[in-house]
Amino acid sequence: MAETGERPGRMRAPTGSIVGLCSASATMFAVGMAFLGYWGVHESSPWGPRDIAVVTLAFIGFAALGSVTWIATTPVAEEDAEKVVPARRAFALGVFLIWLSVLVSVVG
Repeated sequence: MAETGERPGRMRAPTGSIVGLCSASATMFAVGMAFLGYWGVHESSPWGPRDIAVVTLAFIGFAALGSVTWIATTPVAEEDAEKVVPARRAFALGVFLIWLSVLVSVVG
């Protein structure tokens, strides 16, 4: 490993993982938008605290999912410095918040 210049114990992301991560992020973004459209974010009735919580969780989740592509494709100075791990964390946070929004709307 010393010949390749990589640090020991550090593996590179598999080929296609960035494309897959970006596609999964876009898919979950679309699922979240469909949920908000079906849930009734456009209804004329006054919003209560639960409604505000649902929309706030969903919008923060959308921000996390929207940042996945930007994080994963940001140019890096070093060849072995990849942004896949932070992009995966942003994806996981976005998915968690979207599903939490669904859960709050169903249970509440």
